[in-house]
Amino acid sequence: MYQHGFVRVAACTGHTVIADPAANAEAVLRQARGCAGEGVAVAVFPELGLCGYSIEDLLLQDALLDEVEAALDQVVAGSADLLPVLVVGAPLRHRNRVYNCAVVVHRGRILGVVPKSYPPNYREFYERRQIGDGADERGGTIRVGGASVPFGVDLLFAADDVPGLVLHTEICEDMWVPVPPSAEAALAGATLLANLSGSPITVGRAEDRKLLCRSASSRCLAAYVYAAAGLGESTTDLSWDGQAMVYENGVLLAETERFPLGETRAVADVDLDLLRQERLRMGTFDENRRTHRERTGDFRTVSFELDPPHTDLGLRRRLERFPFVPADADRLAQDCYEAYNIQVAGLQQRLAAIGGPKVVIGVSGGLDSTHALIVAARAMDRAGRPRSDILAFTLPGFATSDHTKDNAHKLMNSLGVTAAELDITPTARLMLRELGHPFASGEPVYDVTFENVQAGLRTDYLFRLANQRGGIVLGTGDLSELALGWSTYGVGDQMSHYNVNSGVPKTLIQHLIRWVITSGQFDEETGATLAAILDTEISPELVPGEEMQSTESKIGPYALHDFTLFHVLRYGFRPSKIAFLAWHAWHDADAGAWPPNFPEAKRVAYDLPEIRHWLEVFCQRFFAFAQFKRSAMPNGPKVSAGGSLSPRGDWRAPSDGNARAWLRDLARFDTPES
Repeated sequence: MYQHGFVRVAACTGHTVIADPAANAEAVLRQARGCAGEGVAVAVFPELGLCGYSIEDLLLQDALLDEVEAALDQVVAGSADLLPVLVVGAPLRHRNRVYNCAVVVHRGRILGVVPKSYPPNYREFYERRQIGDGADERGGTIRVGGASVPFGVDLLFAADDVPGLVLHTEICEDMWVPVPPSAEAALAGATLLANLSGSPITVGRAEDRKLLCRSASSRCLAAYVYAAAGLGESTTDLSWDGQAMVYENGVLLAETERFPLGETRAVADVDLDLLRQERLRMGTFDENRRTHRERTGDFRTVSFELDPPHTDLGLRRRLERFPFVPADADRLAQDCYEAYNIQVAGLQQRLAAIGGPKVVIGVSGGLDSTHALIVAARAMDRAGRPRSDILAFTLPGFATSDHTKDNAHKLMNSLGVTAAELDITPTARLMLRELGHPFASGEPVYDVTFENVQAGLRTDYLFRLANQRGGIVLGTGDLSELALGWSTYGVGDQMSHYNVNSGVPKTLIQHLIRWVITSGQFDEETGATLAAILDTEISPELVPGEEMQSTESKIGPYALHDFTLFHVLRYGFRPSKIAFLAWHAWHDADAGAWPPNFPEAKRVAYDLPEIRHWLEVFCQRFFAFAQFKRSAMPNGPKVSAGGSLSPRGDWRAPSDGNARAWLRDLARFDTPES
C-alpha cells in the first residue's frame, strides 16, 4: 500500500475522563498501539482530549495544567516505538495565556504545537474566557516537555520517506470560519488536513460537519480527518456524539457510528497520488496560491521519517469495480439520469443549431447503436418532432446473425422510426473482387481488409443516405472503443456528423439501457426488446463462422479496460499502481459491491496475470496506436467526470507517440507467474 502512494490514517474517538489527564493519556496510547498494529501513519484525537473539552474554568487550574504536561510526557514516551504520528489535544500555558493546542507527536518526540486560531464565543461557547486566540501565532516556539519546539498556525509536518504526506492541523471552530487555516495550509502544500474537535451535538449538526469536511477536502484537493469528542464529556448543558470521519477530495472514505459506547476509530487509506495529480491538473489551485502568497509563502515545514511498513496491509478504502458505474443504487440512478439527458440535450441542441435535419443511424442490434437510437428518439420527443424523422437502417453483412437483425427491426418498429434494411453483401463482394481479395475466389480469408470493407461500406452508405435525404449521420461508437482504437478509421464507424456515445464507456452503456427500461422512458414492447439486446454477446459480427465473433476475447474484457481507462484519464496513474488497484477491486468476485441488477453469471474475478496482460494490451493500444483516430474524432458531449477523449476537450496527445514509459513501469510490477 505505502509503495503505491497510499497512506493510512485514523480519526479516533473514545471515552474521555473529565479532568484526569493520566487516564486520558493511557487511552490515547491504547488507541495508538491499535493503530500501529493496523499500519496507520497518522492518528487524530479529539480537541483537548488529554483533559476533556467541557471542563470550562478548570482549564485555568495549575494542578490540572501540571497533570496535562505530565500526561503529554507520558504520550511522548509511549510513542517511541509506535508507527503513527499522534495528533492529540491539550491545553498548554504559553506566555500569559492558555492555548487550546494540537500537539503533534512521533516516535518519542514532539514535532510541533499548533494553537486553535478561532476560539468561539457565541451561543453555547465561551472559550475566550479561558483560551487565547492563536490566529496570529506564526514563527514562534513553545517550551514543552523540557524542550523548545515549533509553535504556531504556520506549521506543516512532512514525511521525508512518504512522498506527498504533508500534515496540517486545525481545531474545531477553525473549520467553520469563511477562510479556515486549512485552506491556506493546503495552498502551502498540505495534503492531509486534521481537525481535532470538541463540537457538542445538536439536531442537524452532524450533517453540517460532514458538509464542511466534504467541502474542505474538495476545495483544498486534500484529505480531511475529523475526530470529535464523545462519551465522558460533561453533560451539564450539552451532549456529545463522537463523530469521526475521513474525506478525500469530496469523497467519504470512512466514518464511525455516532454515540459510541467505547473507543472507536475511522480508518482509511488516503491516495496521495490522486491528490497530487488533481493539483497538477487544476491550474487554478496554484494560481490561488500565488494570489495568497503573502500568507502561504512563510509556512514552516517540520520534517520527520515515518518508516512505514513494506508488507501487505490490504487496502482500507472502497474501490469500485466499475469506476464509471457506481455500485450504490441511488447514485447509479442519478448518474444514468444525468448521462442519458446529457446525450439527449446535446443532440437536441446540435439538430436545432444546424437547421433541424433528419437523423440517419445504422442499427445493428448491439448495445451502442441501440443506445444511440433511444437517445435520438428522446431528442425528437423533446424537440416536438416525429420519430419518423429518424431514418434507421440495419445493414447486414457476411456475419450478421438473425438474432441481432431481428432485434434491430423490433426496436426500430417499436420506437416508430423510419426503418429500412440495406444488405451490404453484394457491394462488399464487388469491392473485394475488384481489390483481388482471396475471399472473392472462394478462400476463407477474413483479414482486416475483409472486416473493414464491411465497416467502411456501412458508413459510406449512411453518409450518402444522409446526403440524399437531408440528414446527418449519428455516430454510435463509445468511449471504450475510442480508447482502444476499436473502430475503422475515416470511412468507417470512427466517423459521423455527431456522436452521442463518444463520452460514454462500454461498461456504463448497459446500465443506461437498464435505467431506460426500469424508469419507463418507453413502452413495454420497447423495454422487452432492449432487455433482449442486453443479453447479447458484444460482437462486431464481421467474420462468418458457427460461433459469434467475440470482441472481448480478442481485445480483452471491457471491465478491466474501463477500469484502466478511468485511472489513466482521470488521474494519470502509473500502470503498476493501476494493477495494484485492479487486483484489490477484481480478485474476489464475492468481495465488495456490484452495481444493481448486474447479472450473476457475469460476476467474475481476475487474477494478477490476467490483469497484467490486459493492462499491457491497453497501454500498447491507447498510447502507441489509437491516438490518430481520436485526433480526428467527431463532435460529441462529454458525459462522465472520468473524462472524455476529445482532442478539443480532456485529452490532447500526439498521434505518433509510443507506450515505452508505461510498459517499462508495468515491467516493474511482478506477478507470481511472471
